[in-house]
Amino acid sequence: MDIKNAQKVVDEWINEHGVRYFNELTNMAQLTEEVGEVARIIARRYGEQSEKESDKDKDLGEELADVLFVLLCLANQTGTDLQQAFDKRMEKKAKRDHDRHHNNEKLK
Repeated sequence: MDIKNAQKVVDEWINEHGVRYFNELTNMAQLTEEVGEVARIIARRYGEQSEKESDKDKDLGEELADVLFVLLCLANQTGTDLQQAFDKRMEKKAKRDHDRHHNNEKLK
């Protein structure tokens, strides 16, 4: 599924199962909360913090999907075509960073 279709699926879900979109500030807070849940898993599972028993059953993929869902909500409610923005950003990064990382001694 491409990003444009994902935005459509989220909008359909909101219209079918939700009452309405939360306002942008609420969704921004929600996004921050979801990113925090991803950070907690990463810090404990892949970082140096010990993993608590209550964290061991957390699914990183599901938490990342929660981040994506709220991000798509924000794009929808602000009229942002995330597919177009992503494609434009990738093109810019490809031109700007083509040799940059290959020439970075720290990455060798």
